[in-house]
Amino acid sequence: MLIASRIAFAATFQFLVWGHAVDGSDAGPELIVSVADQELAFVQHGNVVASYPVSTSKFGLGDSAGSYHRTPLGTLFVSGKFGDKVAAGAVIKSRNPTGEVVAPNARGRDAIISRVIWLRGLEEQNRGAHERCIYIHGTPEENRIGKPASFGCIRMRSNDVIALYERVHIGMHVLISRQKISELLQPEDERLFARSD
Repeated sequence: MLIASRIAFAATFQFLVWGHAVDGSDAGPELIVSVADQELAFVQHGNVVASYPVSTSKFGLGDSAGSYHRTPLGTLFVSGKFGDKVAAGAVIKSRNPTGEVVAPNARGRDAIISRVIWLRGLEEQNRGAHERCIYIHGTPEENRIGKPASFGCIRMRSNDVIALYERVHIGMHVLISRQKISELLQPEDERLFARSD
């Protein structure tokens, strides 16, 4: 499945989406989260349209039993969006705004803020992501963005997650990978198309 996920986001004009190849010009936008880069890329037609620094889990990667605080790998999709029109820094608890607003880097605060993009896994390796409430969300700990610091979710700066929230839609695919974004978006090796006779 990981190979299929990599092919799905290759920057050639072929995409593998849910097991079917479609012309890249018709492919919708996708998100790539690189654990190596601690970066999220919004990719459309094989091109990075926008990229944002993020923070994945400080406890590592995984989605198996006992991996509650880890970031899952593989292909997931956006299953819900919460926080429409709330202020930057607005605290969101159980996917509802509380009315409290937290400033960036407020001491002793590690709340979910600004926007929530809820993910659901498409593969065996990430099937528990939805039940574990794996989100892409804002964090007041903006000074920790760019290095692993979360409890399993993908954290972003408030302004970045608000901008991303406006771009994403329910059903959009999200690839979370150990690889660098530049490696995932390299054109396919021409040798793959060479004749074998």
